[in-house]
Amino acid sequence: MTDQWHESFARLLVERGVAPGEARRLAADSRDEARAAGLPPAELFGPAAAYAAGIARAARPAPLAALPRARGPVVLRLTGVTKRYRRREVLRGVDLTLRAGEVAAVVGANGSGKSTLLDICAGASKATSGLVERTARIGYAPQQHGTAPYLTADEHFRLFGGAHGMGAKRAVATGTHLAAGLGWRPRAGTVAAQLSGGTRQKLNVVLGELHRPDLILLDEPYQGFDQDSYLDLWSQVYAWRDAGAGVLVVTHLLHDLDRVDHVLELKGAEDR
Repeated sequence: MTDQWHESFARLLVERGVAPGEARRLAADSRDEARAAGLPPAELFGPAAAYAAGIARAARPAPLAALPRARGPVVLRLTGVTKRYRRREVLRGVDLTLRAGEVAAVVGANGSGKSTLLDICAGASKATSGLVERTARIGYAPQQHGTAPYLTADEHFRLFGGAHGMGAKRAVATGTHLAAGLGWRPRAGTVAAQLSGGTRQKLNVVLGELHRPDLILLDEPYQGFDQDSYLDLWSQVYAWRDAGAGVLVVTHLLHDLDRVDHVLELKGAEDR
């Protein structure tokens, strides 16, 4: 069934106008990501038809307004960031400056260190060497393990809101409003473990934005999204930008790159 999902995904991409070579690459990436996550692709990405439709639609994005030229203060600066695990070097000499009101994309092959870099930016992991400077108010939506399986959405909102000094009612109201922006209405009594992979990602994104941070870190947040949710996410990214936040997003969709201010390509330290 797993191979059938990927074969169907590649075929559906071609049917929707994606070049065959690109469709095969995207299918291979999805296979690698599902294996790394230890989840069936249908659970991680959702139905092949919906996932293919969203990616094919992204290849033909609607024109966006020109990015504003005025930039705010620096919210993230990476200088020579390197990460090693024993004898294995994952990142080497990464540099990036991201200002308020900017969007930056991190791209690279699987294993190039994209998620590791976001962990470092969030403070969840330390760089082996180099300098990381960041604003104090950070929101982080990791690719996996960002939610507690036996808590409902409202309980997540109260927990995360409380960590940022928000009252329970305000946290739930804010979380519910932000979820609606992604086309999702949380159901009372439904715990995270009962949500689809795409809906858990929406919960992750909402939790990352809940306290209106100055820097928002997103690790392939659209996993499992359908076409409309994918477009809603990018609309939300630019709403954050226009509100003055800096956004750093990991993506493997090359079609997204004409929408951002900076592109940081990671090749993997061992490949250099």
